[in-house]
Amino acid sequence: MPEPALPAAAYADRLVGALAAAGVTDLVVCPGSRSQAIALAAARAARDGRLALHVRIDERSAGFLALGLARETGSPAAIVVTSGTALANLHPAMLEAHHADVPLIAVTADRPAELQGIRANQTAHQPGIFGDAGRVVIDVGADALRHPEQDAVAAVRAALGWRGDDASGHHTEPGPVQLNIGFREPLSGGAPAEPLPVERVGRPPVPTASLGAAPATVVIAGADAGRAAAGLAEAIGAPLIAEPTSGARFGPAFVPHGRDVLARLGERVRRAVVVGHPTLSRAVTALIRRPDVHVVVLGRAGQDNVRGAGETTLLTGRIEVEPAEADAEGIGAAWIDEWVVAGRALAAERDAEAAPDSDLSRAAYARAELAEGRTPITRRELVSQVWDRTWPHDRLVVAASRLIRELDAWAGPKAVTARANRGLAGIDGTVSTASGIAIAHDRSGVGGFTRLLIGDLALLHDAGGLHVPPGEERPRLQIVVGNDFGGSLFDLLEVAGTADADDFARVQRTPHDVDLAHLAAAYGWPFERVTDRAGLRRALSQSRPGIIEAVLEEETDAQQL
Repeated sequence: MPEPALPAAAYADRLVGALAAAGVTDLVVCPGSRSQAIALAAARAARDGRLALHVRIDERSAGFLALGLARETGSPAAIVVTSGTALANLHPAMLEAHHADVPLIAVTADRPAELQGIRANQTAHQPGIFGDAGRVVIDVGADALRHPEQDAVAAVRAALGWRGDDASGHHTEPGPVQLNIGFREPLSGGAPAEPLPVERVGRPPVPTASLGAAPATVVIAGADAGRAAAGLAEAIGAPLIAEPTSGARFGPAFVPHGRDVLARLGERVRRAVVVGHPTLSRAVTALIRRPDVHVVVLGRAGQDNVRGAGETTLLTGRIEVEPAEADAEGIGAAWIDEWVVAGRALAAERDAEAAPDSDLSRAAYARAELAEGRTPITRRELVSQVWDRTWPHDRLVVAASRLIRELDAWAGPKAVTARANRGLAGIDGTVSTASGIAIAHDRSGVGGFTRLLIGDLALLHDAGGLHVPPGEERPRLQIVVGNDFGGSLFDLLEVAGTADADDFARVQRTPHDVDLAHLAAAYGWPFERVTDRAGLRRALSQSRPGIIEAVLEEETDAQQL
């Protein structure tokens, strides 16, 4: 005779305890009826200090909050929602987690089998609702609530990349998992239940692959490439083209203004080593798609990866580098220097254009400096100031909009940890993601500050992410909004020159007249509006939470990125 199912409350208590013991450090809860047992169990676990609990009312924002927490900690974060449309709101965060390899566990409360297929309230077919974004689906029906510890450990293992039941199981990169649990009434009540002991789950072992030097190679470091990409480029004697959210925008191989240099020197490249997720530059995309370029991808097996038009090699796991030997044609210091010198020359030209004439008298130079401080804020000025005030112990989060492209164009060499949702490069949930990163970073005790660089539309898209319920931990986050009153990214696309101007403005640029001061006040955020460069510098010099609205100068076509 089968073992009887546990009551909802007892199962939930043991499940939450086991999730915490197995490695879940943060659990985000959204209110709901069917999920009440897990929510109450999470509240008890948080009171006991077993995990950090975060409560949000909007499932989409909550999902991205969990994603930000998992991004920063590297540990699986869990998000608990009720049945029906609630879990559908997690789909954007699950998709981003899938494409960016972030360990996320969606704990979705479900109705029992007898309520399926009869139009019962808030009832849908939930297992597998996230499609391929749910790398693993663990469906626990109401009759199977017997082994919560096993279910918890299975979810954590899957989120960390384990596949198989033991240490010999094959691995993949971390990613999102759906743990779908059917509950019958009573949905709560009864004495708390203690979980059975479980061991903490570690990352699975990974294979080793080797990569050596080859003539005319460049290293492309996209989002989440990591600092090791800088050392990789130097070791194989190749110049480094690094996006600002790669974490690798530094070192002797880093090429300033890399995409412009690539446009000039790229015809000589015969091998591109791709690390992370490169998405910002058309010059990089064009290089990868050339049939005469061998593309080597440091990626993950069984998932979507960068693929060239010619020969493509996929290397997975830990990379052992075979260092470059003495300089040869297209390998080593001389090859790197050619690219770096070209980038520095471009930087010098552009810096000279922006600086006051050094031949001015002292008084005239001071007047020129004062006048410069009173000039409107350009996108270049905004991203440069934010980058200049970010240090290795800080966190910089950048929205997937025009400003990240400006940052790619102007940010200099610095070992900055910058993060962005570049898995699918959507503007969804950016405020919430940054909030999760800020909370986890502040808790780590390493010091530093978290700043979000975001456009006005991306902010409005996740305005709900500004809401922090009373009693919940408020993120130590400074939100810097570049406000040009619409989606100026579309101005860079071909459609801007071909569409009817009024139609383009209405359906592409989508102008708005939202007063951001009122928005900040509604959600309880300190607010400051700045309109000139001196005001921006003053506002950024203060590392304190709040919203800084930087009103951007309307730029001409000649100033476009």
